[in-house]
Amino acid sequence: MATLDWYGCATFRLGVAGLTIFLDAYIDRVEGAPGPGMSAGDIDEADWVVVGHSHFDHLWGAERIASRTGAKIIGTHETVRVMEAQGVPLDQLVAVSGGERVDLGNGVTVAVYPSQHSCVWSHQQMGVADEVCIGDLGVLYHQRQERMGELFDWLTSLGPTVTDHLRVSDQGPRGDGGALVYVFHTPEGSVFYQDTSGHWSGILRDLRPDVAIIAAAGRGNVDGEPIQGSLAQFVARQADLLRPATTILSHHDDWLPGFSVDTDVEPIRAELARMVPRTRLVELGYVDGTRIL
Repeated sequence: MATLDWYGCATFRLGVAGLTIFLDAYIDRVEGAPGPGMSAGDIDEADWVVVGHSHFDHLWGAERIASRTGAKIIGTHETVRVMEAQGVPLDQLVAVSGGERVDLGNGVTVAVYPSQHSCVWSHQQMGVADEVCIGDLGVLYHQRQERMGELFDWLTSLGPTVTDHLRVSDQGPRGDGGALVYVFHTPEGSVFYQDTSGHWSGILRDLRPDVAIIAAAGRGNVDGEPIQGSLAQFVARQADLLRPATTILSHHDDWLPGFSVDTDVEPIRAELARMVPRTRLVELGYVDGTRIL
């Protein structure tokens, strides 16, 4: 049996084959934001922490989980650099970039694939799931970086509570470090994990996991360019590539009010039913131990 607990944002705990595997580690929340009502410092059992990319809302907390439990952290070279700077011993850090297959023990392995980050540079507050966005094609790297700077300046206008949270959680990452996706192969079946809304189509189309955890937030990134369509269409397009029996959403709650939104799942459900009728959309509550395999 495999179970999945959602800790909000894109953080989950996968329990399978006697292992406890955290997918991302962002558990603490800004005051007033919905979430599991706990801190990363409360986690007392973990064998692995697998991190999709190096932004604070994915990586912050992994250092405390690793310190308290002895868990090993898998992530990009930037994730490893940040975690080492936070005091995590190198023998607890596994740097990957895509193409690796890591033995987690007890018959469980994880395959690593390169991916894409959502086009966060293309918006301020995240849009609703059925909002159609077009344009922003061909935006050059330096222009994207300028827009990211403007976004962070805007975030500080959301008030002192958000500003303090951003300050405390800032571990000095140099960008996202290169987004990754993972496929866990277990005795119970396979689980795809993604923590930001972007992908390379050519990589995803042959993976065929039993369960797919798909990020549903912001402007989707398809092969390096922002989707010309809605978030719901992005999720359905990705599910159509993966063809899982079960789809689970991530990153779709209002984890940073003023920037994030509480995503209406119904447009996503409708688009999935239209494009991938064989997949079953399962909605998780916080830390509810849902059986997925």
